[in-house]
Amino acid sequence: MEEKDSNMAELKTEFRKNVNQLLQGCDLDLCLTCNACAEACPATGLEEMDPKKFIKMVAEGKDEEAITTPWVWMCSMCEGCRSVCPAKADIAGVVGLAREAWPKEKKPKGITGSCDMALKSDTCSAMGISGEDFRFSVEETLEEVRDEQEGWKNLDASVNRKGACFFLNQNSREPAMEPDEMVPLWKILHLAGADWTYGTKGWAAENYCMFARDLKGWEHIVRVKAKAVENLGCKVWLNTECAHEMYAFRSGLKRFSIPHNFAVKSIVQYYAQWIKEGKLAVNSDWNKELNIKFTVHDPCQLVRKSFGDPVAEDLRYVVKTVVGEKNFIDMIPNRSLNYCCGGGGGYLQSGFTEARHKFGAKKFNQIKATGADYCITACHNCHTQIRDLNEHYKGGYHTIHLWTIICLALGCLGENERGYLGPDLAEAGL
Repeated sequence: MEEKDSNMAELKTEFRKNVNQLLQGCDLDLCLTCNACAEACPATGLEEMDPKKFIKMVAEGKDEEAITTPWVWMCSMCEGCRSVCPAKADIAGVVGLAREAWPKEKKPKGITGSCDMALKSDTCSAMGISGEDFRFSVEETLEEVRDEQEGWKNLDASVNRKGACFFLNQNSREPAMEPDEMVPLWKILHLAGADWTYGTKGWAAENYCMFARDLKGWEHIVRVKAKAVENLGCKVWLNTECAHEMYAFRSGLKRFSIPHNFAVKSIVQYYAQWIKEGKLAVNSDWNKELNIKFTVHDPCQLVRKSFGDPVAEDLRYVVKTVVGEKNFIDMIPNRSLNYCCGGGGGYLQSGFTEARHKFGAKKFNQIKATGADYCITACHNCHTQIRDLNEHYKGGYHTIHLWTIICLALGCLGENERGYLGPDLAEAGL
């Protein structure tokens, strides 16, 4: 009992020290005078908690309660609360500190397990995919496309090619379970004339150590990935449609003071650039008679937490161009104020499925209010969550990657690359 009390005392002391440093200069008295954060937060009501109650608990020095409530694993740390807070209190940051205080054995095993798996290999794959297996998946899929799809004999997907401009990453889900989903991205890069490569090291676009608040693990993974880019001499680390990887890597470089000689960019930014430059000859003619309606989800880790409204504008420019402006319906609120879907923060691996569905109800209602047939999301976790919300609440919409609809508008979406399209588009353009 004395040892347990001693451990808790140490955790509380460390937590308080970190909180004081994080909230230095923040007027918590001002912070506690409104309810904006609670109203904006999809996690409000879970465990009878909300951002205002949580930060009030911290302000009142109730540190043991703050670092033991499971609510910190039901908050996605999307920073929606901070975006509406007059005091700009970093509540998500405090939630992260609370997660950090949890003993590893008490943290959600799905999150820590994904972190541990990524640390076992220099691929950094949370699914444990080796560099050799990744290369095999890429090369086998590429060979199938060259052999079976007319006009793509020259399609390339190089691995470990030194001097390429772009070092592209890939979420582990594709090479492990959905290799055909890599192909639309390759086609876009090919048509844009992009000079790119994968690496067998540091290619995996995920970092669950950040969600587990395993700071050493988070830093290790970012360093491995940065080194992989540097070793191939690439100028740009190009993030695929995976928002949490963008934030984990971009913020990790800064947080851990990791020197690097490359730019950090999202593929979404280049989609918009290449369309504007005429390198991707997309148009919305395919949808003129169909009049299928689309909405777009703003991933928190990409928009609110990384590049802000400019990348949200890139998203909208691309979507409107490929589906037709009259067939695009925006969610309200949107851009940096958009509601979190509940896919981030490690929620999908946390085991809190019921809470995740309740959290996601706000996003589900937002999507349904648009009346759209499709929700486009340029993020793997968001994609999984929004699809799951549709199944759970019986929404009747479809969830697709951005690369899918771009290739449809380019007229090059293959028969095996349509797994997420509904019957209305299953054969469009074939």
